[in-house]
Amino acid sequence: SLRISTFYYPVDSKAILEKLKRKIGEMEATIYGQMEERKVVDPSVKVALSDAQQLQDSIAEGTEKFFHFTMYITIYAPTKDLLEKYSRNVISSLAAINVTAKPATLQQEPGFISTQPVGLDKLYITRNMDTTSLATTFPFVTSELTMDHGIMYGINMHNKSLVIFDRFELENANAVVFAKSGAGKSYLVKLEAIRSLMLGTDVIIIDPEREYEDLSKAVEGSYISFSQDKGNKMNPFELSGVADDDEDELRIKLLSLQGFFKVMFDGLTSIETSILDRALILTYREKGITFDPSTQKNTPPLLEDLYKVLKGMAEDDAHDLARRMEKYIIGSGAGVFNEATNFEVTNPFTVFSVRDLQEELKPLSMYLMLDFIWTIVRKKKKRRLLLVDEAWYMMQREDSARFMYSIAKRARKYYLGLTTITQDVADFMNNDMGRAIISNSSIQILMKQSPSALEKLQQVFNLSDGERNFLLNCDKGQGLFFAGANHVGIQVLSSVSENELITSDPRELERRKQVEGEDTRSIQELSAIFDPPATQQPVTTTNGRNEEIIERAVGRRKEDINTIQEERDRYQKELERMLKEQE
Repeated sequence: SLRISTFYYPVDSKAILEKLKRKIGEMEATIYGQMEERKVVDPSVKVALSDAQQLQDSIAEGTEKFFHFTMYITIYAPTKDLLEKYSRNVISSLAAINVTAKPATLQQEPGFISTQPVGLDKLYITRNMDTTSLATTFPFVTSELTMDHGIMYGINMHNKSLVIFDRFELENANAVVFAKSGAGKSYLVKLEAIRSLMLGTDVIIIDPEREYEDLSKAVEGSYISFSQDKGNKMNPFELSGVADDDEDELRIKLLSLQGFFKVMFDGLTSIETSILDRALILTYREKGITFDPSTQKNTPPLLEDLYKVLKGMAEDDAHDLARRMEKYIIGSGAGVFNEATNFEVTNPFTVFSVRDLQEELKPLSMYLMLDFIWTIVRKKKKRRLLLVDEAWYMMQREDSARFMYSIAKRARKYYLGLTTITQDVADFMNNDMGRAIISNSSIQILMKQSPSALEKLQQVFNLSDGERNFLLNCDKGQGLFFAGANHVGIQVLSSVSENELITSDPRELERRKQVEGEDTRSIQELSAIFDPPATQQPVTTTNGRNEEIIERAVGRRKEDINTIQEERDRYQKELERMLKEQE
């Protein structure tokens, strides 16, 4: 491990200008003398003169200042051999970027003191640097993200301040979360969801992998699961009844259905689009629904009604569309899109699950869910978060990606914050709509990344090399938090009770299951002692078995309670300490 200390000493600009003036005069005289003697002018002197003149101008204009700079590195290792190896690695790494490192020979004690967190420079071996050069010595460009209200996301890893932020205070409330599998992205998103819920924000989640089911049950939310055989159903043709005064509800639905069928059929030709548009209007008309708003409360058609209309049309392209639609009516995709909607969304915490659907049906189902949720959002403006997990499903097809972008672009108008979560960075970066979603998200959270994704991320987010290496090597729950023009390194922080609600770590869940099993056995044993069945004699043994059972059960319970109390006290003290530091 390393400990690095840097010291910065401002230098009076007037004194530096005097020295530069004298040095520039000396170099000009050298060049003039070489020219008088008809010698080749030394190129290094010409370059040094040009640099000195530029620095002189910058300092005189006030755009640059001058500093004395020192950097000391203390290297730690368990053995002398490893220490020498680490030292060689550090020296060679610095040499690769044209930095010469030298051991503090016969000055080890003052060197060691200089790298302790006490602010003492006992060596004072300095280099001259201007402001621009000095800025490159900061491995992280950090800033404060602490507001007096909002959600606490974690701790700023560089100054230990709290990262407290209200995303609805920004230009828009959208966010993107990029991380490799196991980096803690779902943990962070769940933490934000329950904290937002506590502050009165409604939360809606699209969950492709049943990641949020336990959390939904814990907060008494609504978990809406879709499958082909049973469960909840959603009719794509249902009208929302939430059009603005200057909008036509049926026309809006027709445009939405065009996108839905483009995703279903993986694209449509211009002729097919025209035929489908005509067929949709006929299908609604057969149910008594026209562009007259008074008719739009009638019972909407189903997918099979459109299928029948297409089969009854004269064009071969219409018959082809009907054949392609059969899969979703009588084929392997039946039972999902051809039934009336049988649920309502009234709970402030609602999860839509597509885990039980075929893989190929998930993108289409997620598109339909987004359309359904969007009608809810437009129906009543209320502070809401919409979380789309595994959003790469929506990026696979142009029309679904475009629909996601349209929501991101219009979300602010309806007091909505859209969060897109994915581990597949390439699907976003290589997609025009994906890049547009990133641009329309005021919050970006990058957690641990795979090497293949980092090069693209570094370009898009303008990361320094230090930040790039951090994302490659950071621990679970750590990352970069971008909010507007600022960003910080963050360590996600939760309480013990929050962790119990949101963790999906298999090892932690297994340990919890074992503890619960032991508690159940202890309760059964105690019941057998204190409340035996009428036909059973009280359990007694000559070797004190009863006392052992009681002591083990009560002792374990006390131990669990003490552990929880200790964790809670530690967490509370840590928060109080950080708040005092901020003051």
